[in-house]
Amino acid sequence: MQYTLSELNQMKQEAFTEALGTIFEHSPWVAKIAWQKRPFADLSALHQTMVGVVQTASKEQHLNLICAHPDLGTKAKMAEASVKEQAGVGLDRLTPEEYQRFNLLNQTYKDKFGFPFIIAVKNHTKDSILAAFVERIKNSPEAEMAQALTEIAEIAKFRLNDLIIGKNS
Repeated sequence: MQYTLSELNQMKQEAFTEALGTIFEHSPWVAKIAWQKRPFADLSALHQTMVGVVQTASKEQHLNLICAHPDLGTKAKMAEASVKEQAGVGLDRLTPEEYQRFNLLNQTYKDKFGFPFIIAVKNHTKDSILAAFVERIKNSPEAEMAQALTEIAEIAKFRLNDLIIGKNS
């Protein structure tokens, strides 16, 4: 379902949380807190408010949010938005060799950092995702957590753009 910004601004907290609860993967608490900052002048203000909620969250909440995201290129059950996003770059149609490569990279990354590799796939191709895996595995855990949160904010922007009709209404 899609909503206008005006409709979202007028919703009670429960309805707002239900409507926007999937913007941040399996983390409706972001929408629940963001509701308190209504009304939103535009889509950018809504997005920035939601990102601000995440930025002020605890390190434990950050880790839980990151861990709520699925591995890339797996056949695991995931949120509908993640399924569409991964399918959009062909991660649902990997060759056996590509599937094995993604699984190896996912596991190597999780072994090093303790959370899944996050990337806003709509900004990428299969090849650029693989290249990012290889580069980012060299980062420190602190740098990777910060990068994961940056990628999550970008994913949220894409999801809001898909959900909101008449972007300024």
